[in-house]
Formats: sequence, C-alpha cells, structure tokens
Amino acid sequence: MKYLIIIILLFNININGQNCKLIKDNKSGKTMLVGITQREAFQDTSFAWWFNSEYMNYDVDTNTIAEAAEKFSDKNIKIVMGTWCSDSRREVPRVLKILDFINFPEDSLTIINVDRNKKGNGNEVENLDIELVPTIIIYKNDMEIGRIIETPQETLEKDLIIIVE
Repeated sequence: MKYLIIIILLFNININGQNCKLIKDNKSGKTMLVGITQREAFQDTSFAWWFNSEYMNYDVDTNTIAEAAEKFSDKNIKIVMGTWCSDSRREVPRVLKILDFINFPEDSLTIINVDRNKKGNGNEVENLDIELVPTIIIYKNDMEIGRIIETPQETLEKDLIIIVE
C-alpha cells in the first residue's frame, strides 16, 4: 500500500509539473487529461491501452514523409486533442509516430489536452479557434501555416507535407 501511494504521488507531481491535470469526464466517468501534456502522460493506464496500440500498429508512409523531413526543421507544431475523443485517440498517436520517424524535436511540439467543451487547464487554447479535435496546427516563425482538423484530407503524411511546403 505504501508503494502505491508513493507511485500515485510521483505521478501527480509529474502531471502537475506539466501544467496538466487528470480529471473525471462527467459523460463517461473515465479519467481524462486537461492542459499542456508531455507524451509520458499517455503511459498512464487510463490512456496507454489506446495510445500504445495505435502508435505500434500504424505504418508510417516512410517513402512519402522521408523526402520532406527537412522541411519540418524550422516548424513548430501544436496538437490540441481530447483523450475522450475517438478521433484524437486514433490520429494523435499516428502523428507522433510520423514525427518520431522524421526526428522532429520534442521542444518544437506542444500537446494540449482539452475537455469536452474544448477548454484546457488555463488559457492554452483561448485564441486557437478550436472547434473539433484533434486539431494539428503547424507554425513557421510563430505564424500558423496550416492545420489538420479532426481527420486528414488524404493521409496524415501527405497533408503534413502540403502544409510545410
């Protein structure tokens, strides 16, 4: 019991250090993340079952994305998602696997989890015009150059390339 309490306290410190929190979804009764989130948070048992499965089972279109990898070097990406949202559960692990393939720097990526009202833990999404999740926003020099909303038009790889070119 003592070890369980220590683990819970360590996880809560880690979550709180990320400016995100675990809250109960009133609709489903399940735990959801809200706020700016580090990828490690998806390893919580509430999320790992869908995150790891989708990440591992997705086959990155390496031929398509490899040719454009250098075009991501001066970009920043913001992902606004909901752990309660089936589209987010499907698309975000896939996007992260693509970004891992091209060695996209972690410090150029921000993941923001929102509740069902599209609100974060503070004002993280206030001026982002989020209507549907996930929304993947790509920036160059702090200016938005494009976004993928909910699902890609063609494929994630092709849609990302169209935005960064």
